[in-house]
Amino acid sequence: MSHILDYIMVPMQLIIVFFTLYYFTIAFFGMWRKKEDKILVPQKVFAVIIAAHNEETVIGQLLDNLYVLNYPRQLFDIFVVADNCKDETAEIARAKGAFVYERFNLEQRGKGFAMEWIFAKLFRLKRKYDGVVVFDADNLVHPNFLLEMNNRLCKGEKVIQGYLDAKNPHDTWIAGTFAISFWVVNHIWHLAKYNIGLSSVLGGTGMCIATDVLQEFGWGATCLTEDMEFTMKVLLKGIRTTWAHDAIVYDEKPLTFKQSWHQRRRWAQGHFDVASRYIPRLLYEGIRNQDMRVLDGVLHLLQPHFLIMSTTFVIMSYLNPTMHLYTDILYKVLPLEVWRIIIVGQYIFPVIILARVRANWKSWLYLVLYPLFVYSWIPITFVGYIHRNDRVWSHTKHTRSISYQDVVLLPSQDEYPKESFLSKQAAK
Repeated sequence: MSHILDYIMVPMQLIIVFFTLYYFTIAFFGMWRKKEDKILVPQKVFAVIIAAHNEETVIGQLLDNLYVLNYPRQLFDIFVVADNCKDETAEIARAKGAFVYERFNLEQRGKGFAMEWIFAKLFRLKRKYDGVVVFDADNLVHPNFLLEMNNRLCKGEKVIQGYLDAKNPHDTWIAGTFAISFWVVNHIWHLAKYNIGLSSVLGGTGMCIATDVLQEFGWGATCLTEDMEFTMKVLLKGIRTTWAHDAIVYDEKPLTFKQSWHQRRRWAQGHFDVASRYIPRLLYEGIRNQDMRVLDGVLHLLQPHFLIMSTTFVIMSYLNPTMHLYTDILYKVLPLEVWRIIIVGQYIFPVIILARVRANWKSWLYLVLYPLFVYSWIPITFVGYIHRNDRVWSHTKHTRSISYQDVVLLPSQDEYPKESFLSKQAAK
């Protein structure tokens, strides 16, 4: 029996050490930003796409916001995909001046299918666009968003993710801890990877894709996590997803744990689905081309598997009194002092990030509950694995109607002052 455990537990220890060191090391590269000379002259023409399913409560506020962006109005058009809507989403969007396309298809449900459908129509238009920008209907957008994406496209970047902020970080402890998790990931993961040349991952909203990439490779991403699927699809072609730290989009965070559970379970299901289809190809291409960006994509897709494995190991170590013989391996591979630094660092990083974004005092209170949010990923991931083949789309209802005038810019980016959208417009 001990020999069987050796074959199982020793490799598990080495995997735990590798993943822990790998991502802990990457996190350090998100503690600063590179100096950048930006191209601030608007040049690129954008198609702004909003996928909306029964979003009458919030769609108007986003459209009002988009019409006052710091970008020439003649250089972008707004398209709303009213996807299987039963409310007034389409009527509100038309009244606001957007190009509205109504789609009804109960067989192919979900944002991925809606995106595939609107892209096909977009490419048949006489007007040609340099890039496609995608927002969710519940979003609000920083006035400089398109200007920042213009800068990235002008520099040759093709697939770009913007900074995902929260428009309601102080509503409930769930929304608050959700917001903290996004701020932390924005820095120790997205920014860090951008700084060292690795690929980020699209976040479903606040993203920009060069039109020539879409036309050459197609969208073809229709699973529960269509953003991750497209990221891995183009990564196989050698196109990494880059990061625009100053292109800020404000996303509505769930208000209740039930909403958060359902949303994250869908993400976990989609993650396992994409992993099962893309890991073999990414691994082959990464090894064949000796491309660390592609191999890093493999590690990203393995993250939920790692969480399941490490959780299983911890449970076994508590159930079996002799498991201390195997946990000792961890301390032989890495000294106890190193593990202490890593454990402390996991709690220090969120504190550093909250200080950097100059978070509201409520966010500091929610930080106490942040570990509860983090560890709740464990049961969600297990459930996501069990239902990984279930591809039925579950819509997250958005009810937080906030106008852009009411949003105070959280200075998640060092270059922008803490002021409202309205004050910036009034200063023009």
